[in-house]
Amino acid sequence: MSPEFTLILFEFATLVFAFSIHEASHAWMASRCGDQTARMLGRVTLNPIKHLDPLGSVILPVIAAIYHLPLIGWAKPTPITPRNLHNYKRDDILITIAGPLSNLAVAIVCLIALIVVKHTVPNGSEAISNVSGFALGNPDAVTTGRAFPLFLILFCGLLVNLSLAVFNVIPIPPLDGSRILRHFLPYNWLNMYDTVGRYSLLLLMLLGGRLMAVLYYPTLIVFLRALQNF
Repeated sequence: MSPEFTLILFEFATLVFAFSIHEASHAWMASRCGDQTARMLGRVTLNPIKHLDPLGSVILPVIAAIYHLPLIGWAKPTPITPRNLHNYKRDDILITIAGPLSNLAVAIVCLIALIVVKHTVPNGSEAISNVSGFALGNPDAVTTGRAFPLFLILFCGLLVNLSLAVFNVIPIPPLDGSRILRHFLPYNWLNMYDTVGRYSLLLLMLLGGRLMAVLYYPTLIVFLRALQNF
């Protein structure tokens, strides 16, 4: 098995988990806000079968992997019944932001775990350097050692969850950022915004990569520097 294919497998494994925790967080927050629709449909679960979407969870990540881009995408939308919410605007924002925040939280947990490994495992600093180099495309990175798969899954968890958190706050439908933005737009702008949303797939293809570069890479640098300096 080639190193590149191994990396893609690990990234997809963490991506499936990232999608599941993202949508389960939406569903859990909806339940907390009074809407049990998603809970009754079994969406408060980490079972990926309940959440994955063919286009956003498979096709788009495959394209990203082929072109060596951060693995991004979306899962099946979590169903919400607005009339069940206690306070629609507040609760809808809470439900929406719960997804990206859950991915950010997982990325932070992976970062902390890697820092702990760095200071507790023999030659931990060297191992983390090799794992990060391998995951970021360094062909000379050493990939041996019993613990290498564990380190790699943690590092991929950091990369994938961070990219998913950032990608989903982009304000282009159907991403979470667009749902939050709608609550703050003047009424006479909503129709225009919804009209633009009809071309969301095209917009994502044209602008998604550039917006990801602007938002994702500076955030990733902060995480990598924390891993290096702590």
